[in-house]
Amino acid sequence: MSDVTQVKDGHPVNRWFLAATAGCRTWWARRHGHAPPTGDTGARPLPEGEQAGPSAESTLWRMRTTVKDEPGSLAALCTALAGQRVDILSLQTHPLAEGTVDEFLLRAPGTLEGTELSRVVGRAGGADTWIERADAHDLVDAPTRVLGLATRTALDAAELPLALRQLLGRCTIRSLPAVPVGGGRGPEGVPVEGVLEDTVMRLRAPEGGVITVERPYLPFTPTEFARARALVELDARLGSRVPRSQDVLTLPEGSDITVRRADTGDLEAARAMHERCSPRTLSMRYHGPVGDADRYLNHLLSPRFGRTLAVQTASGRIVGLGHLLWDGDETEVALLVEDAWQRRGIGAELLERLVGMAVEAGCESVYAVTQSSNTGMVAAMRGLELPLDYQIEEGTLVITARLAPRGAQEDAVQVTQAEAP
Repeated sequence: MSDVTQVKDGHPVNRWFLAATAGCRTWWARRHGHAPPTGDTGARPLPEGEQAGPSAESTLWRMRTTVKDEPGSLAALCTALAGQRVDILSLQTHPLAEGTVDEFLLRAPGTLEGTELSRVVGRAGGADTWIERADAHDLVDAPTRVLGLATRTALDAAELPLALRQLLGRCTIRSLPAVPVGGGRGPEGVPVEGVLEDTVMRLRAPEGGVITVERPYLPFTPTEFARARALVELDARLGSRVPRSQDVLTLPEGSDITVRRADTGDLEAARAMHERCSPRTLSMRYHGPVGDADRYLNHLLSPRFGRTLAVQTASGRIVGLGHLLWDGDETEVALLVEDAWQRRGIGAELLERLVGMAVEAGCESVYAVTQSSNTGMVAAMRGLELPLDYQIEEGTLVITARLAPRGAQEDAVQVTQAEAP
């Protein structure tokens, strides 16, 4: 852990530390996504000693199923659930061109397995059923949850991808800039109103790029599309914004530095730091031609693609940058500290803060792409005191740190309509 002493509002405060648990994902699994469920039509049990919902005798489930758009279809489904002593805590309906998609939050007896629950729904007329374990956070009603996500988005432009993910559940979100890094042709545009295509929605990003949201095996409803589009429109109206709080830190040798959020307004200062860095330092960070380093800065500093922390001296000069980058459904961390300020604990301090932000955002893991000769980055990752996974991919070292146990979404399963026995 870093020896840096933190000062906030003029007073020293104790160091914070991360609460994280074990489990690592391999580079291969992380890069190749999730395969559709095969032969697994029920939810996995919770860890021993962990309660499932309000009590150990009941389990919370989120369920989505399609019923015919005709009188009595929903009533038949509710009657079948009641026959299994299943309590319907909330219900939302999404009319479609053919049929109606119903979303339930259910409290079921702990002995009722997901497979049996899906069979009950299938016999009652439900089709294309999706069921997953829920928790107490799902008890918040939809309007309240959406308002909370809108508030987070309004305060910080970097929150938009996270808000969309929390709104839509397990999905992959990618932001494609209007002009790719290094130039070239940008992504195909989408109309202002966006495009909804079954399991994929495309929304026009405020800066002219495209935000793509994909959720395999579970089509988006028009209601979900409208909510996602409203969040993006809110982000566009508010423009660029990042929190302006900052912390003053004292390095072990006595120098004071400031750590704060950075954005594209710091582009020139970041380029100036590049000019002071040695070619070796730049190549360790960007893994490519040193002359191309400046091309990446506008992308890295944009809150659309993640969060950036800057370290500046008392004179205002930026001497370090730390990036937390949203990479689809994964999260990358990257560091750059100019040569004259290396080996003073700045990298470890930045990494701790970035990982803390990832934990707050609900990320399960973070990964760093570096070289085995980059001993500073390797040491900083080890200093987190988290479970680490090391993978070599085409000569590049990828270090993955597990932050939290897999949540209820990891137990999500898709269940098609079951045949009655």
